[in-house]
Parts: sequence; C-alpha cells; structure tokens
Amino acid sequence: MRDIEPAVITQTVARLCQTANYELPHDVRQALERARHGETAAVACDVLDQLLQNADIAREQRIALCQDCGVAVLFAEIGSDAHINGDLYQAIDEGVRIGYAEGFLRKSMVRDPLLRDTNTGDNTPAVVHIKLVAGDGLKLTLAPKGGGSENMSAVWMMVPAEGRQGVVSRIVERVCQAGGKPCPPLILGVGLGGTMEKAALMAKEALLRNVGRPSDIPEVAELEAELLEAVNATGVGPMGLGGATTALAVHVERHPCHIASLPLALNVQCHAARHVSVAL
Repeated sequence: MRDIEPAVITQTVARLCQTANYELPHDVRQALERARHGETAAVACDVLDQLLQNADIAREQRIALCQDCGVAVLFAEIGSDAHINGDLYQAIDEGVRIGYAEGFLRKSMVRDPLLRDTNTGDNTPAVVHIKLVAGDGLKLTLAPKGGGSENMSAVWMMVPAEGRQGVVSRIVERVCQAGGKPCPPLILGVGLGGTMEKAALMAKEALLRNVGRPSDIPEVAELEAELLEAVNATGVGPMGLGGATTALAVHVERHPCHIASLPLALNVQCHAARHVSVAL
C-alpha cells in the first residue's frame, strides 16, 4: 500500500489548472496545422492562422487560451494499492482554488444553477470522475470545459430501429444547429450504448484520446471516419464561417446496452481542447 498526501494532490491540480489553460496540447496543435494545410477557403485559412497564433501567444505569455477557462473537469485513476491520506475531493477543490486564483483564470461556477449571481468566486467545485485501476499510483487528468461547446452537447435515447443511420443523422443535425456557437473546428466525443449517464460519460472520456487516433475496434473506427466525413461535408467550417474543416476528429466509445434502447451522447469540444495529465 502506498500513501499519497492530499497536499501533493492540491499542488499538482493547481499546476494542471494553469498548464491546461495556457498550453494547447501538441496533438491538438498538429490537428489544427493539418487542417490549415488542407483548407482552400480563404476565410477558413485566416481563422485557422489566428487560432494557431493565439495558441503561440498563450503559451509564450502564460495567459489563457480562451477567456472561458471552463469547469474544472478532473478524471482520477486511483490504484487499488494506493491510499489517499485525506479527502480527495477537498484536495482537488483546493488545487482548483489556488490554480485559478494564482493563474488569473476566469471563475465561472455558480453555486445555484437557477441563481446566476451566486458565483463561487474560485471556480470550485470541480467535477470529478473516479476510476479504480491496478497498481499503487494516482493519475490525474484535468480537462477544463467551456460553456459554449458544452451547451451544444446532447443525449438522445433512441430506439434500436434508428440504427447506424440514425446515429449519423442526429450528430450531423446537431452540428448544423450549433453552427459557430461552439467555436469550431470541433472535436466530437460520442458515447454509444450503455445507459443515459454511461453514454454521456463515455462521450466526455472520448475527448481525452489523442486527436484523430482511431478506435482500436475496426468497426468503431469505420463509424468515426463516416461521422467525420459527414460532419465536414456540412460546410459549417472554422468558427462557423464556412470551409472544409468543421471537425478535426470524431472519437467514439461504445458499451453494451439494453435490447430496447440505443443511447447516444455527443460531447462537443471547441478547438481549444485543453487537457493535461500527470501520474503521481
């Protein structure tokens, strides 16, 4: 059994909050560069150039990539032989509090969803997802999620008869409805199967995969490619101004489901796909 002190978790989370908001992950930047090289529409090229320049400025000057520094969504993988000497949630929230304050990051959390003047003032509480794994370590992944893209996400409880075509149609229709609101080019996380809440969680977890890396399951990888082609054929384009790149990637995670159900979740991520991980 290995002990992990809450203070170490707090310090780590504080650092992750700033790193995630300042530095666009390498795989995301590469995807934007590939999109720029493949674009022909002048306005789309201009938008992608600005997004890349913005990422450079944020990294060099240690300022936020986007003014919306998001909900602090944290995935914790806890080893079965690890013991945390205290309250994990408390340690995480203290790290968010310190990281957002010292990093001059916007605080966007309201205490009461129906009372918009109840900002907590420190961007807590975090949204925490815990998974138990083998070993004695603790892996923390922070993925700040902005409101603009999260608002365009959706869950559908479809009937099995809608099938594969229904899945494609629902996602394409949602992307068209969203237009420029979620700040494309997008990364789309799709959860297929399970139950309502399982599909939603899979959709969010799918966003953590390296951008454009296909599923290890051949038929799922085929569905990802079909969805990406269909979404990009909409012509919504970067920032909704038209072009060939509405999405950089579509990542699908699936799970067995009830014979009477076909749960489908779409988690929409803007071009500022911020995430960073560390193993303790």
